[in-house]
Amino acid sequence: MPVTATNAELAASLDLHFLHGAPRSVGVAVSGGSDSVALLHLVVGWAQSNNVGVRAVTIDHGLRAEARSEIEHVAGICQSLGVPHDVALWSDWDGSGNLQAMARDARYRLLADWAADHGVDQIVLGHTQNDQAETFLMRLSRKAGVDGLAAMDSHFQRNGQNFGRPLLDVSRQTLRAYLSEIGETWCEDASNSDPRFSRVRAREVLGHLASLDIDAGALAAVSNNLSMARSALEFYTDERARQCCTLDRGDIVFDRATLMRPPFEIENRLVTAAIKWVSGAPYAPRSEAMMGVAQALMDQKTTTLSGCLVMATGQTVRIMREYKAVQDLVTVSPRWDRWALTGPWHGGLQVRALGKDGLRTLTDWRAAGLPRASLLASPSVWQDDTLIAAPLAAFGEGWTASLLQERAKFLSLTG
Repeated sequence: MPVTATNAELAASLDLHFLHGAPRSVGVAVSGGSDSVALLHLVVGWAQSNNVGVRAVTIDHGLRAEARSEIEHVAGICQSLGVPHDVALWSDWDGSGNLQAMARDARYRLLADWAADHGVDQIVLGHTQNDQAETFLMRLSRKAGVDGLAAMDSHFQRNGQNFGRPLLDVSRQTLRAYLSEIGETWCEDASNSDPRFSRVRAREVLGHLASLDIDAGALAAVSNNLSMARSALEFYTDERARQCCTLDRGDIVFDRATLMRPPFEIENRLVTAAIKWVSGAPYAPRSEAMMGVAQALMDQKTTTLSGCLVMATGQTVRIMREYKAVQDLVTVSPRWDRWALTGPWHGGLQVRALGKDGLRTLTDWRAAGLPRASLLASPSVWQDDTLIAAPLAAFGEGWTASLLQERAKFLSLTG
């Protein structure tokens, strides 16, 4: 195939994405749409030049009858390119909740599981400049701040897996021109024209902004500018965290005076990151809710948000797990909430929150040095109604509790 300006530009996008080192194997998430089909072709060409393995996967959400033909189309393309192709089925949706949000979470979970099964180092996604612009408009409608309006990350981790977006600076129009040039076809998803979806409405609005010289490229450029502002804020947030933050057995403890030193944006970012870290929530709380937390810190009061208890006193702010958020969580394995327990485990044991019943068993729980509210939500091992161990309260010989690997460094969430 002759090298054209378009081909050279797209090849450069892949080279730039993997500038700091090529993975041993790359997985490509291919839906059958133009963006992901173009990405597949580009990755195959790049991988051949860099001696990297390629494997493709399609997520079947089980929601549309036409998905089967789209999967077959992708399988045919993969076969022609000599790329192994797998299908991962989403089968555990119960029909409740926000469909788009749940489908997105399921996609990342299924992709991560697939990558682990096949030894894939990085999964690349076909998000484009157009996706950047549409996301910007959607988040603008929700009054997002700097982080929400900043550009998507080109490299990120989710569900313990490395993901990449090599085409964030490339327009959909450019990708479709490339596919037409190489004689490749793609599938059109009817839901991409359904106005019930906010992304479709954002796409329509974007078309009406052209008279103001506002297009996908312009909005993507604004997102990139905001990313630089975000990086600066993250730097100063990390610096503040090192001055006033300690980790106390799963609780985040701040020196209140240092935390609340102006500017407020740094305080807000630190507290938001702490709540996200302690709760394990994939997304930060809404800004409106965080304003309530900020007021509680000023008033030296206790409040709750996102499964966390935020306790402000004269000298400290402690953010801990809220008992109500975990009181019904029971596991029959030594992994519970954000904890991994080690000790003389055997069948018949279960892990649950220590709770009031467990705390009553511990006559010397104050010696552990943790607040009562923190211990209530801490992991404990039981056999029927008998408390076997409460590691954070120093009860139970041979038992320890450690934070799960992905959650071990709070500072990584402030920047």
